[in-house]
Amino acid sequence: MVRFTLIAITDSRTEKEDISGNAVEKEIKNAGNEVSDRYIVKNNIEQIRKTVLQSKGDIIITMGGTGVSSRDITPEALKPILEKELFGFGELFRKLSYEDIGTSTIMSRSFAGTLKGKALFCLPGSTKACVLATREIILTECEHMLRELRK
Repeated sequence: MVRFTLIAITDSRTEKEDISGNAVEKEIKNAGNEVSDRYIVKNNIEQIRKTVLQSKGDIIITMGGTGVSSRDITPEALKPILEKELFGFGELFRKLSYEDIGTSTIMSRSFAGTLKGKALFCLPGSTKACVLATREIILTECEHMLRELRK
C-alpha cells in the first residue's frame, strides 16, 4: 500500500468543493492505497512549499496552478525545490491529454519530480485531467518509482 498526500492549490475552492481531490482520492483508494493527508492551499509560493515539505505521503499530488494565468504559480513554487525533475511525466500526460482535449494541452505546465525520497506530481485543477493522470500514469508507476527512490 502506498501513502498519498493530496493538495488542492486554489483561491476559490473549499474542502467541500474539491471535486478533483475527491475523484483522485477515490481512484487511489480503489487501487488499494491510502490518502494520509489532504490540504487546500492558496496560490501562495511559501504556503505551497511549506505544505509539500510537511506532507506525510510517499507520493504527493498537487491539483491546480499549472496553467498560464497570472494566478498559476505551482511550477514556480515547486520546481526550485525538486531534487530531480521527471520530464517523461509531463510529456506523457500532455500526449494523453491531447487525445482528449486537443491542442489546448499546450497550456499545461504539469510536471513531476523527486523530493526527499518522495515523488511529487503537479496536475491541473481539472477533474478529468486529474483522474487521467492518476489512473493512467501515477497509480501504474507509483510502486516502481518508490522502489527506485529507496535504492
